[in-house]
Amino acid sequence: MKRVRTDASLLLLIIIVVLLGGGVFFVFRSLRSDPIEDALSQDRVINTLFIIEKDGKPLCSYVLFYYPSTKRATVFDIPGEVGLIIPRINRVDRIDTLYDPQRISAFEGEIGSLLGIEVNNFVIFTMENLGKIVDLIEGVEIFIPTAVEIYDESPILFPSGVIRLDGDKAQAYITYELPEEDPELTQFRRQRFFLGLIKSLGEKNEILKSPRVVRLCQSFIKANMNQHTRVRLFDEYAGIDIDRVGIHSIGGISRVVSGQTLLFPSYDGNLIKEIVRQALGSLTRQVEGAVSERIFTVEVLNGTATAGLAGRTAELLRGFGYDVISIGNADRNDYEATEIIDRSGYEDIVKTFAEVIRCQNIQYESLDLNELEIEPDMNLQNFEYKSDFTLVLGRDFNGRYVTDGQ
Repeated sequence: MKRVRTDASLLLLIIIVVLLGGGVFFVFRSLRSDPIEDALSQDRVINTLFIIEKDGKPLCSYVLFYYPSTKRATVFDIPGEVGLIIPRINRVDRIDTLYDPQRISAFEGEIGSLLGIEVNNFVIFTMENLGKIVDLIEGVEIFIPTAVEIYDESPILFPSGVIRLDGDKAQAYITYELPEEDPELTQFRRQRFFLGLIKSLGEKNEILKSPRVVRLCQSFIKANMNQHTRVRLFDEYAGIDIDRVGIHSIGGISRVVSGQTLLFPSYDGNLIKEIVRQALGSLTRQVEGAVSERIFTVEVLNGTATAGLAGRTAELLRGFGYDVISIGNADRNDYEATEIIDRSGYEDIVKTFAEVIRCQNIQYESLDLNELEIEPDMNLQNFEYKSDFTLVLGRDFNGRYVTDGQ
């Protein structure tokens, strides 16, 4: 009898310790500073992984970088077919193989490794809950260039122009795939929907944080942040000019491995990390006026005998967010040194551009209208437009960097 009482007392003591420990942990978590407030007070970029989930797997995944001081943002699209070595199963497979709806730390961590950053926050929408959220925020507005009619259980028409998708149509819009459609168009369509969703979440956040829908919202959105933090984050998103947000896609080489096509990032993944670093630099760069939002244009000329070099370099530069408006051959194909001709007038900007390929040979060209002999009735639109930068590729360019002949 005494043994039974002793065991009961010990059990009671264990329960008390567990309850006290849980209470201490709860208090500790409650006293922790808000991660969004920390980023705001410390003038840091806020990065958040957004996942739209279908049938327990990511339909699409985006990392949104937002810098509060400039109200600027950029997005990186993470395709599920990105290939990588998965140590725990000792094989090469898709990155979304690591996704577990109940525990996304492995997937989140691998995305962080891919981009060369630490992912701080995540927000997950299941397909069913995405439709409910879209209805709560009174729809998502997007632009559809060409009308589309799809047939499933019932026909759905997406007319051309600016339209507002309700929950059901939002689900249909991001999941449909036409047999003849280019996969890049499918990816582009989902990207535009995501930007529209972020815009609406910011603009309609007052609805989501009203007392009557708070509980509903908490059940519709899975995130590693509490209600207050999520509300604060979406409030910040309201200040983003979505039309100026660039989306970067992972570039690389597609290979068939074990019967499935995988996308292996260029230059062993180093390129995307460089693009992330430059994108973050652009977000945090304090530039006066409209220059901060401007997309600079580039002309790429091949000054070598290597066929296709200008086209491949153009794709590289587009990955960094530059608008390549033309490619072609230079006036000759025996340039020894790569050179950049700058017409932008912004020394810091051209130096940033030059760092992409490690080129130090920069020539400056300016157009002074006062020196031109312009007739009174002459139309200035007849003058040929010249890009901000002209890049002439020489023999010292190895397809990625200027090597200084080494």
